[in-house]
Amino acid sequence: MSKRDLLLQPCWRAEDLGQPLPGTPHAVSVALPRWEDVIAYEEKDPACIETLQAIYPRFGLNPLVARVAAKALSSYGAPTTSSAWPYPNHATAKRAKQHCDFNFPNEKTSILEISGLACLIASIEATPAAKAFWQHTGLGASSRQAAIALNEESAISIKAGERASTTLRIRLGKIYGCSPDSIQLHPSGMAALNSAIEAISNLHPSRPTLQIGFPYVDVLKLPQVIHKGGDLLLQTDPKLLKEELKHRKPAALIVELPSNPMLQCIDLPTISKLAHANDIPVIADDTIGSAINIDCLPYADLVFSSLTKSFAGRGDIMAGSLVVSPYSRWKEFLKEKTSRPLSLLSDPDAVALEEASRDVVERMPKLNAACSFLASKLAKHNSVAKVLHPDKCANFQTLMRPGAGYGCLLSIELVDGINKAKNFYNALKVSKGPSLGTNFTLVCPYVLLAHYKELNWAGACGIPSHLLRISVGLEDPDDLWKRFQEALDNI
Repeated sequence: MSKRDLLLQPCWRAEDLGQPLPGTPHAVSVALPRWEDVIAYEEKDPACIETLQAIYPRFGLNPLVARVAAKALSSYGAPTTSSAWPYPNHATAKRAKQHCDFNFPNEKTSILEISGLACLIASIEATPAAKAFWQHTGLGASSRQAAIALNEESAISIKAGERASTTLRIRLGKIYGCSPDSIQLHPSGMAALNSAIEAISNLHPSRPTLQIGFPYVDVLKLPQVIHKGGDLLLQTDPKLLKEELKHRKPAALIVELPSNPMLQCIDLPTISKLAHANDIPVIADDTIGSAINIDCLPYADLVFSSLTKSFAGRGDIMAGSLVVSPYSRWKEFLKEKTSRPLSLLSDPDAVALEEASRDVVERMPKLNAACSFLASKLAKHNSVAKVLHPDKCANFQTLMRPGAGYGCLLSIELVDGINKAKNFYNALKVSKGPSLGTNFTLVCPYVLLAHYKELNWAGACGIPSHLLRISVGLEDPDDLWKRFQEALDNI
């Protein structure tokens, strides 16, 4: 694969369609350089899909994982219409099978062991349920596990994996200001949330969760589709929430700090107080804000994060963390209930993550500063109608640590809406594709990627389809601004 330096040679041209971002077998993003490529991707246009050399691992199968799946189907002798979903162990595959069997009781699903991985085999009818479990839970086998299963990479020793995981928990403990034994490492951020919801279900069985504020798609879909249900409340006014909590009695509140892609933060101290007064725990997602910038442990009982993003920075490692707050009234209960997850971060991914995150404490302030610089420049351009950035959010500032910044993410709306957005996106000389937190800048029309089949709903929530989300990287800030300015000046 290409060793292209994405800081200096981004994937932005039409011919870059389908390139892995970055150019490694484990890339979690893929180049969608033109607006029409994004539409073709969402419409599953074969001409686009067949070009892709990578995909976000929860939204499909990494090429290495896909090869394991194909091997499983061939060994099983399954019909060509069946699908296979590799999992790291039998327990996760069994849970996926239970989900399929519950939704399609008359359809046969099986588990086949292939090269140390457990593959769920699903019929064409059961495949939508299998895909939903794969996407929403984030429990699938990683590309590194698949590479080892295919004998394309060497296995990592258990001791090396344990050392890396211990180092990671110590590193995260210092960032969060808590004991390493309060932290679990998971195959993805969604797998961490899955563990949190399972723990909460022991506290309040059969109750749905309640998410506050506009949701990241899978944070809402996971409880809705896989667990006991998930409700959404877009209004964040504490007076309204107080009444809603009494009426709904949710299993837990779920909040994002800040929200994706609007980058607004709820009043966590007030909402936490209301929830706890009603015996309701709070689950917080600090992926975008970063624990380096904000401290939500005094208010949230469980905090999950996608370590795939800014913590790793490279864009080729899937991982997540779950932290039990030392301030939670349920801390001992939650520690016990989260101590035996379905699957932990694999040894090869732990080793890769430990190496990638060694500079995170020094790297994050650079990302903070670069994003704030670009946000200030964009706000002054006459083609930009709106800049969304946490520096405008007083609730975010309440949670900030001394000397912290606002993270690497911002969103913009351009004047004249979608037509200018298309032209700007196509002309912009930065890499374009899903994910965030990479060391190289990534831009995407987020709403099209996350809510393509529910654009009217997103629009009714105040999220326009022409909104562009920008994850700012470590390029020279002046050079990066020149690229944006050039694209803006020529639309």
